[in-house]
Amino acid sequence: MGLVDRVKNILLTPKTEWPVIAGEKPSTGDLMGGYVAPLAGISVLCGFIGNSVIGMSLPFVGTYRTPILAGIGVAVFSFAMAFVGIFILSLIINALAPTFGGEKNPEQAMKVAVYSYTPAWIAGILGIIPALGLIGVVVALYGLYLLYLGLPQLMRNPAEKSIAYTAVVVICAIVINVVFSMMAGGVLMLTGGGAMMGGMGGSAGIALDKDSPAAKLEGFGRQMEEVGKKMEAAQKSGDPNKQMQAAMEGLGAVLGGGRRFEPVGIEVLKPLVPDRFAGLPRTSQGAEKGGVAGLQMSKAEARYEDGSGKEVELEVTDTGGAGGLMGLAGWMNVQGEREDGSRIERTRREGNRMVHEEVSKTGGDNEYIVVLGDRFVVSARGQGVAIDTLRSAVGSLDLAKLESMKDVGAVK
Repeated sequence: MGLVDRVKNILLTPKTEWPVIAGEKPSTGDLMGGYVAPLAGISVLCGFIGNSVIGMSLPFVGTYRTPILAGIGVAVFSFAMAFVGIFILSLIINALAPTFGGEKNPEQAMKVAVYSYTPAWIAGILGIIPALGLIGVVVALYGLYLLYLGLPQLMRNPAEKSIAYTAVVVICAIVINVVFSMMAGGVLMLTGGGAMMGGMGGSAGIALDKDSPAAKLEGFGRQMEEVGKKMEAAQKSGDPNKQMQAAMEGLGAVLGGGRRFEPVGIEVLKPLVPDRFAGLPRTSQGAEKGGVAGLQMSKAEARYEDGSGKEVELEVTDTGGAGGLMGLAGWMNVQGEREDGSRIERTRREGNRMVHEEVSKTGGDNEYIVVLGDRFVVSARGQGVAIDTLRSAVGSLDLAKLESMKDVGAVK
């Protein structure tokens, strides 16, 4: 079936098109080259034209355009990640099938991933007019419905389990897209001045500082190349166990920013939750460690109150396999400040630490969060407790101990 007819049918008559797709036997190369490449290519091209050529009109500012070189960098990166994202998502869909009563089938899982993304790529065409971006988001959400219809047809799961199956897959897709978006933002930042583009590819002979965002992003790219090779080998082997392992390693590599960690045990975190905190006695505490293999987290938490209306919740978390989300935010130097009538929010870097504060103007909850070693998160949320008190209380904890463990449990 031709590209145009397939796009039209999957968008307009998905209930009858999915059974047709289920009976087809295209190769991965056919799907990637004959469907993903043209649609993703048109989408990123329209986005490039909209952002770098047409630009967006901003009130009181004029027309803003992304620099051409930066726009090209983001377009190339986005096009490449379209293939990586589809491949990872297909492995996740396949690995999850038995959990929801379905049947593992990597070829069918690939088709579900590819065709469910159709609305997102079509919506990307609206990117040629940046002001229509919000409409594009709405159009892209139609893909959730396509996924819901396609899973029982291709993965053979019971219809009553499709909602749960769809929800889990969507969560994974969101995480993947968030990470890719953060990375794209890094590419935009690095190419904005036009000097770093060649260095990222390693072919221009530019020596990169090993601690620079460019060097870390380049290292992440090498890690993902290795993950891609493992996924390809697992798919060719036909071994379901190897395919599941490759899927989880792939997702773990994405979430870990190229590195994966096994979280420390709860016995390590529990001593960091004191008997008293912010001047209040501890009234309850707990700890847990869990998740799927390669993507586990551990956490110790406690509640403090004295009956006067003052309450604080303290959490000390090792993000483990998902630590790359913190690392990527650190690489891209994510910072900002926002204020409205009721709250002030600030995110900033303090040396090697990332700090986020939320301050209530109306006497509500205040929150102080610090990220240590791009991995450990200490969060204190208080009712009736000033932000200065929370900040001081968190500072009194043994934060240096957490930072010293930033490489503990690294998985090679």
